[in-house]
Amino acid sequence: MVKMNILSFSSLFLSLILSIATASSNSGLSSSYYDRVCPEALPTIKRVVEDALAQESRMGASLLRLHFHDCFVNGCDASILLDQTPTIDSEKNAGPNANSARGFEVIDKIKEEVDKVCGRHVVSCADILTVAARDSVVGLGGPSWKVRLGRRDSTTASQTAANANIPAPSMDLPTLIKNFEDQGLDEEDLVVLSGAHTLGFAQCRTFRPRIYSDTNIDPAFASHLRTICPQVGGDSTLTPLDPTPSSFDVKYFTNLVSKKGLLNSDQALFNGGETAELVSKYSGSHEEFWEDFAESMIKMGDIKPLTGNRGEIRNNCRKVNSDY
Repeated sequence: MVKMNILSFSSLFLSLILSIATASSNSGLSSSYYDRVCPEALPTIKRVVEDALAQESRMGASLLRLHFHDCFVNGCDASILLDQTPTIDSEKNAGPNANSARGFEVIDKIKEEVDKVCGRHVVSCADILTVAARDSVVGLGGPSWKVRLGRRDSTTASQTAANANIPAPSMDLPTLIKNFEDQGLDEEDLVVLSGAHTLGFAQCRTFRPRIYSDTNIDPAFASHLRTICPQVGGDSTLTPLDPTPSSFDVKYFTNLVSKKGLLNSDQALFNGGETAELVSKYSGSHEEFWEDFAESMIKMGDIKPLTGNRGEIRNNCRKVNSDY
C-alpha cells in the first residue's frame, strides 16, 4: 500500500511538472494580455475592421490572408508588414504576396487608432494582425474565438522564406500536408484552415492551369471559368473562391465535393486522398467547421511568437523602430 501510494504520488508529481512545463511554454501569450495595459485595444481593432468591411467586404478575406501569410514565414511576427529597405528583404515582394497581398492601409489605420486610445505604443502589429483576422471572420458571419495575445514584432523579414513556406495554389496533397506539418499543423488543420477560402477571390493566373489542364474538375465549371480567364492575358482578373465570397459558410467544401474547387490546392483536398472524409464532414456541418476552424486558428496563431524581450513593439507597422 505504501509502495502504491509512493507510485501514485510520483505519477501525480510528474503530471504536475509536465503541466507546469506546458503552461510555461505558452505563458507568453494570454487572451487577457491587454485587459490591464489597454482595455480599449480590442474594441478599437474591431471598430476599424468593421468600418473597413462596411466599405469593402472583400477586405475581410484580405486581412485573414495577411495573418496566414505572416504566420507561415518564421512565425506570427508581423514580418509581412515590413516595407523594403536596404536591410529589410520585404516579404511583400515574394511571389505569393506581390500584387496580391492587400489590407496594409487598414492595418496602418488600426495601429494609429490603437496607439491613440492606449496613449503609447503598447499593442504589437503581430497582435493587430491576429485580432483583425478573427474580427474579419466574425464580421462576415463566421465564428469567434478568444485570441491569445502578447506577441512582439520582428525586426527582420525574409522574402526567401515567404517564397518557400507559403502554400502555393499548384500544390498537390502530399506537398500540402508536408507544408503544414513544417508549421506544426496536421491534416485537420490543413483542411479546416483551407476553408478560409470560403471568403475572397483568386486571380486568373493562380487557377489557369487547373481549368485548362486538370481532369478532376466539373466540365461546366471549367468551361465557365475559361470565359473569364483566357489562356493568355487577364492574369489579375478576379474570380470568387466559392459562390458566396463575402459569407463565412461551408460552400467552399460543397464546391470541392462537386469538383468545383477553384485552385488545384483546394480540389486536392477532395480527390480520393486521406483528407476527403474531412471535406465531406465540413460540407454537411457548419457547426463542426466553425468549431474546428476556431481551434486551428488559435493553433496557427501560436506558431513561433516572439515574446518577452525578443523582437519589439513597432511604432510603425511598416518599419522597424531603428528606421522610424
